This record gives sequence, C-alpha cells and structure tokens, in this order.
Amino acid sequence: MASPDAFTPEVLQRRKEALQQVRQWGDPALKTVARPVDAVDADLVGEARRLITIMDAALGAGLAATQVGIMRRYFVYREGEEELGAATALVNPVIEWSSEETDVRHEGCLSLGGVWVPVERPTSIRITGLDLSGREQRIEAHGALARRLQHETDHLDGILMLDRTTKDQRKAALRALREGVSMDPPDDDVQLEID
Repeated sequence: MASPDAFTPEVLQRRKEALQQVRQWGDPALKTVARPVDAVDADLVGEARRLITIMDAALGAGLAATQVGIMRRYFVYREGEEELGAATALVNPVIEWSSEETDVRHEGCLSLGGVWVPVERPTSIRITGLDLSGREQRIEAHGALARRLQHETDHLDGILMLDRTTKDQRKAALRALREGVSMDPPDDDVQLEID
C-alpha cells in the first residue's frame, strides 16, 4: 500500500470506515479455525462481494471471512502479483504443495493496523479450492501472490502473521498494538497490508 499521504481525504475516510468492519487484534474470531463451506450458494456469493467491497475500501489485497466475523472457510483477494489484479474468492482452500525455497518479507494485516513484521514463507505454492461458481480451482502461485494466499489461508486456520515471525519481532509488534502506536514501516521488500 502506498503512503497515506498519497490518498485523498475521501479515500482515507472510506478506509477508516471499512476498517471498522474488520476484526482487530485481540478479537477471538482471529484465532478461530473457520468451518468448511458446504455449498457455494447465493448467500456465500453475496457475502464474498461484501468482503471484496470492504477489502477495496480498506485498500487491502486480501481479506479472510474470519476477519469480519464470518466463520466460513473462504477468503477474497486480488489476483496477480500486483494488488491491481481482479478481485476473486477462494472457497475451502487447501495448500497442496509448497516450495522448499523460502524468502523473508515484511507483511502487514488489516486486523493488525500499523504493525509490520518479517515473515518467512515458501516462495511458491499450489493451492486448490472452489471459485464463486463452485468450480474447482488449482492455482500455481509464486512471489507476492503465493505470500498473499498463504497469509489468507493462515487466517482461516486461526494463525496470524505474528505467529510466524521471530520472538523479538512478535514482542515489538505486541507492544505497538497494546500501546496503540504504529511501527516504522520497512523501507524495502515490503508486502504491506496483505489483507
């Protein structure tokens, strides 16, 4: 995400309003494992469209259903390496394979405002699930998209990026969250506010 100075007051107001719908650190929903979705139906499609609207207004690139208190196993995200790709959903995602090669990048999260932590993840994955038409999907993802899909799948398993960083970084992030202050964003290699 670009610096807040790059956005108009209207965009920042929409972001603030959208973030009020996103569960924040400390909410038990963020540590809850989501239930598998039984059927892709009109109700789910409507929910997913609402999540996409929230994600876009919050200037995010992904948003798990659990982050808005819906305990169903799906998330919405922007396709492609960049955040400008088409918005879509993945229902009942399962990571089938991940590469041995990993890298460490800073991640942010709409549920952990103002916090950035380095997270080591596989650089490539294969993930399966259903789209909003109920069709099976198999996605081979690399780089930023692989990281985004892993981050969102973690949410559905009750895992936060804080659970995947170093002990010292976790302590610093928790201190910032408790005190309500933002951490200094990293200068480079950043994957800000994946969701």
